[in-house]
Amino acid sequence: MSDEQWQVIRPLLPVPTRMEGRGGRPEGYRHRVMLDAIFYVVDGGIKWRAMPVAFPPWDRVYAFFRRWRGNGLVAELHDRLRGKVREAAGRDPEPTAAVIDSQSVKADAVVGAFSRGDDGGKKINGRRGQLICDTTGLLLMINVSAADVTDRQAASDMLPALRRRFPTITKLWADGGYTGVLITWALTVLHLVVTVIKRSDDVSGFVVLPRRWVVERSFAWFLRSRRLARDYERRCDSSEAMILWSMTMLMTRRLAPRRPARTGRKAS
Repeated sequence: MSDEQWQVIRPLLPVPTRMEGRGGRPEGYRHRVMLDAIFYVVDGGIKWRAMPVAFPPWDRVYAFFRRWRGNGLVAELHDRLRGKVREAAGRDPEPTAAVIDSQSVKADAVVGAFSRGDDGGKKINGRRGQLICDTTGLLLMINVSAADVTDRQAASDMLPALRRRFPTITKLWADGGYTGVLITWALTVLHLVVTVIKRSDDVSGFVVLPRRWVVERSFAWFLRSRRLARDYERRCDSSEAMILWSMTMLMTRRLAPRRPARTGRKAS
């Protein structure tokens, strides 16, 4: 991170328990260097054991990643950054509409059979990420499961949690995979209007679909992080944490973009 990016993210970091009088040992390494190390893993797609010597030992960085995953701290930091990005764009911190879609990704050999499956439609053996984003593409909820879990099955678990976490959301756009009783159930039980946007059978080739292109762009953002090009995580919650870290890195850069390097010499 640049100094400007660190100044943006530093006030949003969760407060350590020892500073709130709840005990605990002091951190062995500064938060900035630990975040930089995790960003390096996510962006570069390296193994934990391949951590460069410029960073703390890999096992300490992984312990930091595991602690923040288990305690929900990475999600807390991510949500705070999302509110700042929405405010910077002239929007309310809490969204009123969302878009849902899924993406199947091939799984590495380390992924066990209990958390992987076959996506028959796309012929992919791996995992499926269910993504709910706001109308600008910022992540609201992520759920990673085996690829054989259908969109409707995953959505039936995610939508109640979405309504509890974001009571201001009353409208949701989706594709044809979410049709059926899910739409009626969401309207009657959750008071959530789900609008399905289908692709026309008369159109061939690439077509930009209203609203759905937003979530497709979010998936493209994730794939810029090489660690997310394939699922290398043994646990689904680790995959979700990697996605949160990728989005955290993107939003930090958006709030404090790097200044372009000057080239050439000044005229004498």
